[in-house]
Amino acid sequence: MYEKMRSKGLQPNEITFVAVLSACVCVKLVDFSFQLFEAMSREFGLVAKMEYYGCVVDLLGRVGLLQEAYDFIKKMTFEADATVLGALMGACRLHGAIELGNEAAQLLLGSQLNHSGVMCNSHAFMLAQRGWIMLLP
Repeated sequence: MYEKMRSKGLQPNEITFVAVLSACVCVKLVDFSFQLFEAMSREFGLVAKMEYYGCVVDLLGRVGLLQEAYDFIKKMTFEADATVLGALMGACRLHGAIELGNEAAQLLLGSQLNHSGVMCNSHAFMLAQRGWIMLLP
């Protein structure tokens, strides 16, 4: 879809990029999603928004590239929101990465974000790290 638009000379907008990045998540196209993320600013002058970061973090998490997802969050030019941190925490839970999930939970708890589902996950990671509960995928 994206390539077809480009070949016809159509300029993608913010909605197009969110749609294509979301599609990349579904079919696990890691390399293409990074190319697209770079092209947004370099070729089209768009500023990366939280939704774009969320898609990439979700994708990296789903394919098990948890450290890469965490590093991507740390490179953001603004504070990650509960959705982005929640995507990382969900991936950590899925892949059993308790320590990294706890780091994400600490980031969330240290921020001013307030999202009940992610807050519950944050507490679950802390309890799991202390051996009080076992996280189930």
